[in-house]
Amino acid sequence: MLKLWEILAVGAAALAHGATGSRLVSRQESFTNYINATRDDDSKVSLQITTQSGERNVTAPDLYGLFFEDISHSIDGGVYGELIQNRAFQGSGVKFGSIDGIPYQSIISSENPYVPFGPVLKSWRPIGDVKLSLDILHPLSEALPTVMQIDIPNNATGEVGFLNEGWWGMDVRPQTYNASFYILPNPLRNSSNLTHVDVSLRSNLTDDVWVTESIPLGNLSYFDYTKLHAQLEPTVQAPNSNNTFAVTFDASEVRGCTFYVSLISLFGETYKGRPNGLRKDLAEHIKEMNPAFLRWPGGNNLEGLSIASRFKWRQTLGDIRDRPGRVGTWDYYNTDGLGLLEFLHWCEDMEIKPLLTVYAGYSLNLAGGNWSVSYPEDRMGEVLQEALDELEYVTGNTSTRYGALRAQHGHPEPFDLEIVEIGNEDFFSYTYPYRFRILYDGLKEAHPNITFISSQYDENSNITIELPPGEMYDAHDYREPKWFLENFGRWDNWQEETNNSDITVFLGEYSVFGIDEPDQLVNFSNPLEEHIFFPRIVSAVAEGTYAIGAERNPNTVRLQSYAPAIANLNDFDWSPNFLTFSADPSQTILSVTYWQQWLFAHFRGTQTLPVANSEGDFNPLFWVATIDEPLNAVYLKVVNAGNLTVPLDVDLDSPYNNVNGTILTGELNDYNYKNNQTAVVPRPVNYTGETSNSDGVFSWEVPPYSLTVLQFDL
Repeated sequence: MLKLWEILAVGAAALAHGATGSRLVSRQESFTNYINATRDDDSKVSLQITTQSGERNVTAPDLYGLFFEDISHSIDGGVYGELIQNRAFQGSGVKFGSIDGIPYQSIISSENPYVPFGPVLKSWRPIGDVKLSLDILHPLSEALPTVMQIDIPNNATGEVGFLNEGWWGMDVRPQTYNASFYILPNPLRNSSNLTHVDVSLRSNLTDDVWVTESIPLGNLSYFDYTKLHAQLEPTVQAPNSNNTFAVTFDASEVRGCTFYVSLISLFGETYKGRPNGLRKDLAEHIKEMNPAFLRWPGGNNLEGLSIASRFKWRQTLGDIRDRPGRVGTWDYYNTDGLGLLEFLHWCEDMEIKPLLTVYAGYSLNLAGGNWSVSYPEDRMGEVLQEALDELEYVTGNTSTRYGALRAQHGHPEPFDLEIVEIGNEDFFSYTYPYRFRILYDGLKEAHPNITFISSQYDENSNITIELPPGEMYDAHDYREPKWFLENFGRWDNWQEETNNSDITVFLGEYSVFGIDEPDQLVNFSNPLEEHIFFPRIVSAVAEGTYAIGAERNPNTVRLQSYAPAIANLNDFDWSPNFLTFSADPSQTILSVTYWQQWLFAHFRGTQTLPVANSEGDFNPLFWVATIDEPLNAVYLKVVNAGNLTVPLDVDLDSPYNNVNGTILTGELNDYNYKNNQTAVVPRPVNYTGETSNSDGVFSWEVPPYSLTVLQFDL
C-alpha cells in the first residue's frame, strides 16, 4: 500500500463524499464503458493443449494467499472475535488532514481532545443514575493503566451499571457468548452489600433483553482486581445488530459505592473454538477462499507512525492483561489482542503457511519524507536482534529462550516458517540498502532454510537493490484496469531481462483502484467519478488477467495476494476491499474480486501445460492451462476482457470423459452490495454441446467480460 503521507487523505476524502456504509452500498458514481487496453476482436481462438508430451513446469503451489494488517478495522472490530469496543481504555482515534501554513499532514481532530490517541470512554454509556469516568490511580496492570470508574450516588434506585455498544452493534443469536471483566471496589465507598452482578445482551432500540446471567459474589478484594466470568446463551435471534452488552447492579446493594473495571470482554463462538480467537463467520469466509498463506502484520501497520509506535512483537504475547496495545497506523488504536501467537494459531487452524513480516528499521512520519525515521546504520544491530528473537519464538525449540517462552504460552512445538519479509514498501526509503544488507545477512546466517523477501527492488529511481540469489522480491501495484492488461506478460522474461535468474516474485499487494483515465494516473484522493469503492466485474477481469499472467510463470511468480483484504463498512481507511462487513453477518459482502480469487484458488493444477494457439492471440482472451495430476483433470482458465462473445476451440491431445465449467460474468460495472450480495457470483457454465469427446475437441462461445475455469476430466 502507499505510504501514509500519500494516502492519509483517502479515508477523509471518502468520508467527506459520504462514503460510509449507506452511501457505498447504494451506488458507485464512477462508470466505465470498456477497458482501454482491450482489443475489439471477436474472431475465433483455437487452442491446442498438450498433455502427453512437451515441456511442463511445476505450478506455484502457494500462489494464492492473503495479506492482513489492521486497517479499516479488519482485525480490531473485524476478524478478531472481541465484540467489545474500547474494552480496556487503551487509546482512541484521530483524523489526519492539512493545516494552512504547516507542510505535510497533521492531526486535525482527535477523539481525546487533549492527548491524540489517548484513552476515552468511547462506546460506553451509563445505565441509571451513575457517573462514568476514567481513572489512572487504580491500574489493572502496568500494560493497562487506565480503567473506568463507576460512581453510584446515595439516592440511586432500580438498575444501575454500564453498557457497551460494540463495534457499531453486536450480533445476538443462539450461541454461547463468553463474558469476563475485572472489578475492584473502592474501600471507602463500599457498602459490602453486593451479592451479585448481572450481565446481559439487550437491544439498543427497544426494552428487549435477549439474555441475562447473574454472577453470584462473595466479598470482593479491595487489594487486587477480581476477574468475573459468565456464559450467555440466548435462545432467540435479535432482529438486527443494534444491540449492547450490559453490566448491571441492584441499586439497593451499591448505593454510594465506587467501582473500577477494565478489560471488559465478550466473545461469541470463535473459529475452531479458539479462546481469544477469530470471529467465526468472517474466518469461514476467508477459509472458503482456499488461501495457501497469510502475510501479517503489515503493511504500514508494521512500521508505525514513529519508531516508538512500531509493531513490537513481544508486547503482543501472553495474557491480554499484559498487552498495552499501540497507536495504529490507520487512525485508531490497536489492542494487539490478535498478536503473534494468535496469527500463528490462525495459520495452523486454517492449514495455511505463515508469511511473517519483520520490522526493518523504518517507520512512517506524519510529516513525510524519505529520510525522516530510519534507524542509523550503527544502530541496526538492535533491529536485527529484535527480528532474530522473533524468529526464535516462532521456530526455536524449547531449549532456546524464546522457544521456551512459546512453550509457556501453550505451544511447545515449533511452528514451520518458510518465508519472511524484511520490511514493507521500503522503496519509499533511501536507507533500505544498508538496512536490508544488515538484516538479510544476519537472518540468513541464523536461518539458512528460510526464503527472505526484499520489499524494494528498482521502484526508487535512485536505488536498485541487489537481490540475493534464491530469495524473493515483493511487488505492489494499485492501478487502473488498463495497466493490468498491458502487464499480462510482465513476468514472462523478467528474470532474464533484469538479470535475476535465481530470484522469484511475490505480488504482495495489488488491486484495481479506479477506472481508466486519459492521463493514465491513479488518483488516490478517491474522486467519485474515478474511484472504485467496491470491486466490480471490471476489477475481476483486469486482476484475473494479471493473475493468469502470473500462473503462466510459476518459476518466477510464487505468491500473490490482493490488498487490502477486508473492511468494516462503518469506519474504513481504504477501498476497494475483497470483503466488507458489519456487526451483522447477513450484511457481509463478498465482492466480485473475492469470487475471482475464490475461483482461481480452487482450481490449481500441479503442472502447467503447453498451450499453442493456431488461431487468434491474447487479448481479448487470456488463458492458462494446468493439469491436476491427482484428479487427472485439466484446468483451462480463460478471461474475456472484451465486450464481444469470442468463439473458442480447445483441442486436447487426450480424450476426456467430461467437461464442466464455472464462470464469473456480468456487465462491466456490476458489483455486489448490501441487500444485493449475490449480484455477481460464480455459476456453472451454461453449455449445451457435447461434454465428452473421444478426440478431445471442445467448442464454446466465451461470454464478454467473463472469467471461466473449464475442467476436463481425462
